[in-house]
Amino acid sequence: MALPKVILQLYPMFPSDGEEGRKANRPLGNDSDMYHRLVHEWTDIAKAADDMGVWGMGAIEHHFHSEGYEVGPNPGVLNAYWAGQVKNMHVGALGYVAATQDPIRVAEETAIIDHLTKGKFWVGFARGYQSRWTNIIGQFSDSVATVSDGSDNDKRNREIFEERVEMVLKCWTEESVRLDGKFYKAPYPFDTGVEDYPAWKIASEAGVEGEIDENGAVQRVSVVPKPFQKPHPPVMVAASKSPDSIKFCAKHGFIPTYFMTTQGMSELVDLYVDEAAMHGRTFQRGQNQNMVRWPHIAKTPEDYNRKLREYDLDIYKNFYGPFFPQFPQGSDDQLVQSMKDSGIFIGGTLDESIAAWKETYAEVPAEYITLIFHWAQQPKDDMLEELSTFMEKILPELEIPDFAIAAE
Repeated sequence: MALPKVILQLYPMFPSDGEEGRKANRPLGNDSDMYHRLVHEWTDIAKAADDMGVWGMGAIEHHFHSEGYEVGPNPGVLNAYWAGQVKNMHVGALGYVAATQDPIRVAEETAIIDHLTKGKFWVGFARGYQSRWTNIIGQFSDSVATVSDGSDNDKRNREIFEERVEMVLKCWTEESVRLDGKFYKAPYPFDTGVEDYPAWKIASEAGVEGEIDENGAVQRVSVVPKPFQKPHPPVMVAASKSPDSIKFCAKHGFIPTYFMTTQGMSELVDLYVDEAAMHGRTFQRGQNQNMVRWPHIAKTPEDYNRKLREYDLDIYKNFYGPFFPQFPQGSDDQLVQSMKDSGIFIGGTLDESIAAWKETYAEVPAEYITLIFHWAQQPKDDMLEELSTFMEKILPELEIPDFAIAAE
């Protein structure tokens, strides 16, 4: 038996005295001095987590949060910096929002980080759900942000997402590519190629065969460098409810990352195993899968309530709730209780936390656990104390099958 691999995912939330403090000190996201302090504190946390034996640390991609929620616009920069600060820990992103990204640029950036980390790197992709920034950075006339509701907008978002992620795979693994997508093409113009390229002769004679045609036009693109890991770094994909996301992961051997309840995850872990088998990949139940939880380990039940209220209520009420209609509404007391009932927030006293985690793992084992904390709304020392307790007291209780035989 083995223990799950733990990933620490921090949502860089500028601290305030609750919702009213956030309003009174607007716009927190523009406070450069606070960001400077927090971005270096983030590195201190990475080093501490590394010393605790945490397997990985992740970053997000979100933009324009002037109110101070989730200030994390460029995960790759952070990953590359952390790589030089830690000894053993992996780094990655959960993740690049593919519909707003140039797939060639993502393939280049992530390949470089893979080399900088000497292979201790994973790449995460997400579909995107915040139109405030996805439409602007993605430059689409129709919304590319969505929830998994089966609507035309949802289908379009998935189509863009899958097209671009598969293009990243091609760029990583093929000597040269022609990317003939519905939403993205390379070279451009696609029909003629890049005509009259001045250095066509040496590119034709020393570059990848077929990049340059007989008229000196660029007809294929060689994306360099290639990743350090072969054929490419592990890929994680955020999933909130859609079976289509799980099927896409299974097709490519990606790691589905479940932002969902235990019941919701339970319905999909077996689908992943079955779908992967259809593509020639053999996984055990829970293997190559990632459970996401928002934990708190408190001294008393009252302390657990306090932590939820002080560290999580503001963002749960004012940010998560408006995006996800399935989230309950109500008074602050009712919202705190709904967090406790959700199965996504997990915790209580140490004994209560151990019991809750063991019950969860009895139903849905997972090779990876991603723990999300609303740092820096939750102070660093408090968060690190909880993380240390999890690693020392809770993780040893969560045995899973030893996935020693790699999936084919």
